[in-house]
Amino acid sequence: MYPAELVKPMREHLTQVGFEELHTAEAVDTALANSGTTLVVVNSVCGCAAANARPGAIMSLENDKRPTQTVTVFAGVDKDAVAKARDHMVPFPPSSPCMALFKDGELVHMLERHHIEGRPAELIAENLMNAYNEHC
Repeated sequence: MYPAELVKPMREHLTQVGFEELHTAEAVDTALANSGTTLVVVNSVCGCAAANARPGAIMSLENDKRPTQTVTVFAGVDKDAVAKARDHMVPFPPSSPCMALFKDGELVHMLERHHIEGRPAELIAENLMNAYNEHC
C-alpha cells in the first residue's frame, strides 16, 4: 500500500476535474449499477499513468458526448475497490493503469495498460472519445 501523502496529488489530478473516487467494493458496485455510461479509471503511481493515462482521460472529456459519470480507483491503495472494478472488467487481465467504459453496467470498451504505455495522451483521448461517440 502506498502512503496517502504520496498518492494525494495523483488522486487530485482526476478528482479536480470531477472524477469521483471509489474506495470500497460496494461503491464500485453502486456506481456500475447506475444507468447510463461510466468511465472507470484504475489510477496508478507509474509514469505512464502520469504522462499518458490521466491526461488522456481528462482530455477525452472535452468531447461533445461524455460518460454520465467518471470514477476512479487507485491501484496499490484502494485494494477492495480495485479488485471489484477488475471483477467487472473480466475477461481482461488486471493491469494498471487501465480504463473501462461501462454502459448500464456492462463493459463496452477497454483500454489496458499496453494500450496506454508509450502512447501519447492525445491518442488515448481520441480512443476514448470514439468510444463515447459510439456508446454515450
